[in-house]
Amino acid sequence: MPKNKGKGGKNRKRGKNEADDEKRELVFKEDGQEYAQVTRMLGNGRCEALCIDGTKRLCHIRGKMHKKVWIAAGDIVLVGLRDYQDDKADVILKYMNDEARLLKAYGEIPDTVRLNEGVVDEEDTGAQDDYIQFEDEDIDKI
Repeated sequence: MPKNKGKGGKNRKRGKNEADDEKRELVFKEDGQEYAQVTRMLGNGRCEALCIDGTKRLCHIRGKMHKKVWIAAGDIVLVGLRDYQDDKADVILKYMNDEARLLKAYGEIPDTVRLNEGVVDEEDTGAQDDYIQFEDEDIDKI
C-alpha cells in the first residue's frame, strides 16, 4: 500500500474559524453593487436572490467564499451587478445577523425585508395551516 504523502486531510483544508468571533467593519454598497436576500440555493455555487431593487437574479458565489462561508436561504448578501447581464450577479459578501440588523437600522435595507427567517415563496404568503377536525365515528371506521 502507498504511503500518505499529503499534508493532512479534510479538517486541515477547512482551517480554523477564529475570525468569526472578531468584529469586522460594516461594508456598505457602492456603484455596481446591490443588497439582496437569498431566496433559494441552487447548488454548484449558485443561488437565487431577490435584490432590494425588486429584481430576482441568479447569483454565483465567488471562489473565495465557496466552501468557506456558508450561505442559506434568507441570508442578506452583497452582490456585484454585471454590466452585460442584468439577470445575473456575483455574491461578494455575506452579512452576519447583527450586521443585517444594523443595515436595516441605517435604512440601507427597507423595513419590508424580514431578517433571520427562511424565505417564504410567493404562493405561500397568504396560506395558513389547514385545520381538519375528525369525528369519532370517522376514526372508528379506519
